[in-house]
Amino acid sequence: MSGADTPRLHVGCAMWSLKAWQGRFLPHPSTAEERLRAYAGWCNAVEGNTTFYATPARATVASWAQQTDPDFRFVVKLPKPITHERRLTDADTELRAFLDAIEPLGPRTHAVWLQLPGSFTPADVPVLAAFLRRLPGDHRYAVEVRHRAFFDDARSARLLEDLLAAADAEWVPFDTVAFFRTPPTSDAERDAWTKKPRMPHRSRALTDRPIIRYLGRDDTAATVEGWQPWVETVTGWLREGRSPTVFIHTPDNADAPELARRFHDEVRARVPDLRPLPEPAPTEPLTLF
Repeated sequence: MSGADTPRLHVGCAMWSLKAWQGRFLPHPSTAEERLRAYAGWCNAVEGNTTFYATPARATVASWAQQTDPDFRFVVKLPKPITHERRLTDADTELRAFLDAIEPLGPRTHAVWLQLPGSFTPADVPVLAAFLRRLPGDHRYAVEVRHRAFFDDARSARLLEDLLAAADAEWVPFDTVAFFRTPPTSDAERDAWTKKPRMPHRSRALTDRPIIRYLGRDDTAATVEGWQPWVETVTGWLREGRSPTVFIHTPDNADAPELARRFHDEVRARVPDLRPLPEPAPTEPLTLF
């Protein structure tokens, strides 16, 4: 394959700005526009988690597009009123407002992400089916479920897989196995221990653009050890012609951009013709001495 047909690996983080990144991954001081632009020099994708809490202004989204190249990818989360409060019913007004707001991203919208609450059970799948049927066909969609029956009960898993595959929508796993393998050792890990869901490893792709969310530890060695199965899986997907997106999380996310690049490097060592990531701009002024 070549050109547009060449499989791509997008990697990124849960956000594009974090205080701990300033002066390291991001310039300091910097404006919001400078932070996104700098982040896009480290990673070529980002989770749009902020849209869960409020639909952004269209002008704000247009500024995101202006700060990123056309091959940068956003996975934007549907707002909480749609998925958690209205639970995918009677939310057409909110949905239209959201889709209109993200329109300026154009091809940068990798997928519209439906993160469903843990109370969304296999009995609710018909509601999801009806919602997916109403969605416009000019976006790709990805669904994250957290009720354990979807993972532990083969019939429930197959029910969801069949629905998503028919809609050309992806099932987004949030792999927290490595995180919960041993007790927490830092304040950030202890906080995440009480807030993050205990989700199993799931690695079956339904489309040509699978999306993975992986939670490691604050210890780099433990994070890298925990993602080794994903290196194998992603390598296999690329060889099959799929273009995966992998988001690397840690409890404090302090090293997340560097870790995302390391994951990309590990896969590229196995798939040498994989397109490299952009080169980060220096965060400090260049000097002659």
